[in-house]
Amino acid sequence: MRASVPSSAQASVAPPRLVLAAPSSGSGKTTVATGLMAALAARGLAVSPHKVGPDYIDPGYHSLATGRVGRNLDAYLCGPGLIGPLFLHGARGCDIAVVEGVMGLYDGAAGQEELASTAQVAKLLRAPVVLVVDASSQSRSVAALVHGFVTWDPEVRIGGVILNKVASDRHEALLREALESSGVPVLGVVRRAPQVGTPSRHLGLVPVAERRDSAVEAVAAMAAQVAAGCDLEALVALAHGAGDLPCAEWDAAAALVSSPPPPLPVPAPGVALPDGPVVVAVAGGAAFSFSYAEHAELLAAAGAEVVVFDPLRDEELPEGTRGVVVGGGFPEMYATELSANEPLRKAVAELALSGAPVAAECAGLLYLCRELDGLPMCGVLDATARMTGRLTLGYRDAVAVSDSVLAAAGTRMRGHEFHRTVVEPGAGDAPAWGVRTPAPRVEGFVRRGVHASYLHTHWAGEPGVARRFVERCRTS
Repeated sequence: MRASVPSSAQASVAPPRLVLAAPSSGSGKTTVATGLMAALAARGLAVSPHKVGPDYIDPGYHSLATGRVGRNLDAYLCGPGLIGPLFLHGARGCDIAVVEGVMGLYDGAAGQEELASTAQVAKLLRAPVVLVVDASSQSRSVAALVHGFVTWDPEVRIGGVILNKVASDRHEALLREALESSGVPVLGVVRRAPQVGTPSRHLGLVPVAERRDSAVEAVAAMAAQVAAGCDLEALVALAHGAGDLPCAEWDAAAALVSSPPPPLPVPAPGVALPDGPVVVAVAGGAAFSFSYAEHAELLAAAGAEVVVFDPLRDEELPEGTRGVVVGGGFPEMYATELSANEPLRKAVAELALSGAPVAAECAGLLYLCRELDGLPMCGVLDATARMTGRLTLGYRDAVAVSDSVLAAAGTRMRGHEFHRTVVEPGAGDAPAWGVRTPAPRVEGFVRRGVHASYLHTHWAGEPGVARRFVERCRTS
């Protein structure tokens, strides 16, 4: 089931925009995109940062570079029809938008042609593409590579190239000479510079929340490299060539109105339902830094007062908590500290035992288990979690198996898995989801008010999830 898309008879006024793509992963998209965002922001422009795909980590660096919330544009999780509206929502009031692509320009959901690729998002946004090319091991061949990407899909407008990891003046000259006949302008040359690198771990870059001071320095270095090596005026001029968008801006309240209302439980005799907002506690901090901004916006639009708490530091849930959301992150890196915070673990367990709504995704699932890598966790689920060397990664087409605080049985949703852990057993007596890809299976747990699963979902694609959760908070 997909969310309905507001329609508009006239094209919306959209800011100038660029999509930064690459021939493949590892070409330096994040470094160049983040550096460009920061360099433009340093010139006084209000820059709207976006990331194609489900990635939670890169938007943290984008936010640091621009001072605005980094937002994802995922055509698989939300549907292609929401890409334009979600972009306009995030870019409201900005002077320019920079969209970082995912993987290679034409790579998307496996076996589904262009779906969720950077190329598809660029076409949906009517935005020119700047190709970031890792030139470290080539010279004249760069022209053949660029020619192939330019001609592969005529609907994708590649407006220029930024050459990354260039070794020397001589190397730069050879690359420029090779590209002269391609008709694609070189808009920047970024030299090899280890100081602009960011440390990686088993799931990619180390999140900003874990290395704030060093991340600030890294982003400043990225900005300096891009400002020194790229033609910012030409890039801004190219961004102004983007077309208008024939869609309306996404709005959380309107999205809830267009979604079917959940069936409301009948309260017990003599039980008064709370008036006004209900407090929904959302886990944050270094261990739980993965979240989509639209989730909190939908919860608030549905009548929740969203309060962030840090399971590494806070020993109590926020006052008046009626429901808890624990999203993704790296609890495996903080298992000792999470386990040591026994008061909060007990508070979460007691709330779950009371039947209050608790929604947990991936890292949240691990936190609710009996133990993680041998260390006690919340014990809400009779399951254990541990790190492995095996990466589980990919989009998932799922259907709700059991009625829960998030969805009625039979609700179709799309999700994404990205982890190197395993939970045993992988599903409870009442599983959360039936997953069709890559092979049919059930996974996750539904127990009382708890919904816990490995699947990351984007609630903008199914806004009724937020409404159902808040109403369960109100009536539990």
